[in-house]
Amino acid sequence: MRLGYFTMPIHPLGKDWRQCLHEDQAAFVLADELGFAEGYVGEHVTDAAENITSCMVFIASLVGRVHTMRLGTGTVNLPNTHPAHVAAQVAMLDHLLDGRLIFGISPGGLLSDAEIFGNLDNDRNAMFLEAIDMVLAMWSQDPPYDLNGRFWTISTARTLMADIGQGIVGKPLQRPHPPIVVTAVAPFSKGVTAAAARGWEPISANFLMPKWVASHRGCYIEGCTQGGRAADLGNWRVAKSIFVADDPAKAREYVLGANSPYVHYYHQLLTKLKKNGRSNLFKEDQSMPDEEVTLDYVMDRLVTFGTPDKVADELLAFREETGQFGTLLYAGHDWVDPELARRSQVLMAEKVLPLVNDAEKNATEAAQ
Repeated sequence: MRLGYFTMPIHPLGKDWRQCLHEDQAAFVLADELGFAEGYVGEHVTDAAENITSCMVFIASLVGRVHTMRLGTGTVNLPNTHPAHVAAQVAMLDHLLDGRLIFGISPGGLLSDAEIFGNLDNDRNAMFLEAIDMVLAMWSQDPPYDLNGRFWTISTARTLMADIGQGIVGKPLQRPHPPIVVTAVAPFSKGVTAAAARGWEPISANFLMPKWVASHRGCYIEGCTQGGRAADLGNWRVAKSIFVADDPAKAREYVLGANSPYVHYYHQLLTKLKKNGRSNLFKEDQSMPDEEVTLDYVMDRLVTFGTPDKVADELLAFREETGQFGTLLYAGHDWVDPELARRSQVLMAEKVLPLVNDAEKNATEAAQ
């Protein structure tokens, strides 16, 4: 199992925006120093708590600071941005990163973003598909392009001067394009199947119950079969909220105490998703009444915390339930205590990951 990083941090309201951004950047730099394989960052325009407004701008701020880890947009919310803008910016960013970019895409899940961009009543899934098809077309076709869709029309036919470079959208360094990933937030996600059929790979969100994460395995395999390719579960990423400490009491207080960034995170998510009629994501039994989906219930099932041994044991049990996947994405949270937050990442990389991989290696050898 590889280790990666995924963050759409939910910061306390009123915390200095500069401090939020500096700590978020520091978490990526530390992950790179610790040997994390890849790191993703999300974006929202209209949320004072989830205050990274552009994943591409944030990733660009890490150029020259993150040296080996691949960096991913997690995700570009395609209905909210013109496809030509996305194609050009992603291409440039891939060059800035020397081909280490992973292109994460989604229809976007924050309804206030959809409203401010005028998309609240639109078919955002249709916009998403049209946008990515146009982006891929601009990367594969020669100008002046001729892309006529339901939502966008793209051409440079009237202004093209190819001999001097005008009217041409740049192409990424990675050909035909950077790897494409999609985030999966629903049980038995049809999006995972459709994405896999197109050659894309899934990330299972860190706010899904383990049994629903497990459902993505079959969806991914089905999609790969539809796309005529072998399913490689090593390309499946799973995000998880984790906190590791040397002292079990400190771990418990940091995760469950009054100032816990984990409590704050899941309170925000639970409030938003319940309001949007999506509390089913937190239900292990879909007949469960909404009022029983409490914050304590969610925290108990979705956050893994403790000493390295305890966390390793719980992650091994988690993988028994979900099935094998390639990369565990350590979910980023606000740094209430920067020293403890940093220590958690260090322990995750240097203690927990080796324990998990050694245990799985030993189990495989014993079964042979």
